[in-house]
Amino acid sequence: MYQPWSIVRANMWYQQQRWGCGFNYLPRTSVNWLEMWQAETFDLRTIEQELTWAGTYGYNRLRTNLPFTVWQHDRNGLINRIDSFLAIAHAHGIKVMLTLLDDCAFSGDEPFIGQQKSPVPGIHNSQASGSPGRGKVIDRRSWPQIEAYVRDMIRYFRHDPRIQIWDLYNEPGNGGIFCGQHESALYDDLLEIYALTLLFNVFRWAREESPSQPLTVAAWHIDNREACETAFTHPIDVAALHLSDVISYHAYVNTPGQRSILSQLAAFGRPIFCTEWMARHVGSRIETQLPLFHTQRISNYQWGLVQGKTQTWLPWPDIAFDEYQDSLWFHDVLTPDGLPFSEQEMALVSKLSAMG
Repeated sequence: MYQPWSIVRANMWYQQQRWGCGFNYLPRTSVNWLEMWQAETFDLRTIEQELTWAGTYGYNRLRTNLPFTVWQHDRNGLINRIDSFLAIAHAHGIKVMLTLLDDCAFSGDEPFIGQQKSPVPGIHNSQASGSPGRGKVIDRRSWPQIEAYVRDMIRYFRHDPRIQIWDLYNEPGNGGIFCGQHESALYDDLLEIYALTLLFNVFRWAREESPSQPLTVAAWHIDNREACETAFTHPIDVAALHLSDVISYHAYVNTPGQRSILSQLAAFGRPIFCTEWMARHVGSRIETQLPLFHTQRISNYQWGLVQGKTQTWLPWPDIAFDEYQDSLWFHDVLTPDGLPFSEQEMALVSKLSAMG
């Protein structure tokens, strides 16, 4: 059950798909995915408006995360909200990649139901919350609940054509230092060990549910934002790349670095998806890298759509103020009114997407 699709099957599947030009999605009114998906703050009107904008500009793919904590609290309600979301995306020609688990908990808090904290002024993605939360990842007693969640989500939607791919686990073991939070090196090591073991289990649980959609987990460890001659040698990345039906990765790097990564990943002989990219301050830009992805038929998902509560138009906290211009957005492409940060960027998205 650990075995991925054959290379032949993966490539035959990909030949039937159009080139993917997409984005990672949270509505502008949500500070994290808990706020997006829980009943009290599920903002269908804003989602409809923003996906309308996305479809108008030519986007045809999106990636978004599901929160274990909402499933645990309100399973039936979450499924109904997912179905409503998929219906809107489908109406605008957008296929969806759903992510089930996520270790990017930059708020430093374990996930909780109810009113979420306000964004920290001036801080990028300050209230990011994990799924199921780092505490549960390192507590094996919680894993039967995680298994039930993974199996339930995939079993329910395993033949839904509106879902193109399952991304099982976003950045396993990411113990990032954000918002003044700093866990000990020992805790980070422990998280990585448990995340790697959980990664193997998640693939097994998902495969046993026999979804018609391919499974993937992105390789994401890049130490240098420019030189990437030996990318993805971390054990978690190695496991992710060898267990996935289709290859996926994260790379906020300049264009030479992006070319180097794609050259390395081509050795797998499988379809390649760049599921996180675009960070203008470090040279990851639409005008140079979107044509690269199009030429090589790499489906891709830039970070962000609309400027909102995640504040991801601001740079990462480790980029000092004097290293960027106030007028340059880090991520995101649209204002809260739906206007482009850059007309040239959106013209390129529209052009390449129309070419297919």
